[in-house]
Amino acid sequence: MIRNESEYQQAIKRIEEEKTRLAEHCKTWKKQGFTAKQIKNLKEPLESFHMQLVEEVESYERLKRGQFDEFENFDNIGQILIGLRIARGMKQRELAELLGVSETLVSRDERNEYHGITIDRAKKIFDVLGARVVSRVEVNPYMPAA
Repeated sequence: MIRNESEYQQAIKRIEEEKTRLAEHCKTWKKQGFTAKQIKNLKEPLESFHMQLVEEVESYERLKRGQFDEFENFDNIGQILIGLRIARGMKQRELAELLGVSETLVSRDERNEYHGITIDRAKKIFDVLGARVVSRVEVNPYMPAA
């Protein structure tokens, strides 16, 4: 997950470098006499990595626009919290100041995607970022009663 503008710019640069590198590899493989099928097989892992990076960039761009995916049962809550900071155009340092904690703590929490965060702490982060969570409970009709 891209967490800041610096990582975003690095990812954009890597995408362009990978495009160039892939084109160069294809030329080399063709000169070496590889068949089209062999070249396709050689390209697949490189293209897979490239597409993953493109998806991360697109995800960061959506977050910057304030577009979030729905989440269930607090799965991916850490990514939502990071995304809110990004959408607000806020640096980790600024969030730390608003929360009254160290930048190191925010950095570590984001690196771990807020794994194990308490509800109270998540609420405080939502509050300082000016966001709210709206939820509903749906009972699974196929779950046997206890």
